[in-house]
Amino acid sequence: MMDSEFDYADGNVCYVREVYAKDVRDDIEGEFDSEHEFEDDSILYALYDCDGARIALMSDREIAFAAARQHELTPVSVH
Repeated sequence: MMDSEFDYADGNVCYVREVYAKDVRDDIEGEFDSEHEFEDDSILYALYDCDGARIALMSDREIAFAAARQHELTPVSVH
């Protein structure tokens, strides 16, 4: 087995993936205040836990990675 910087089995990894606002339209209202409006083709950044459940939506990639680290998660980009 190869040594890795990440221990994927420990549950401390989260995945960051681009999503279109149109694909998460129903969830945007619950996660963003009313001052934010997103066009259907706006790109948001979704954070998923190791089981694939979405745990957050962010409007900025750097903020998504910073938020994950702040919560002691290791963010990994997924395409």
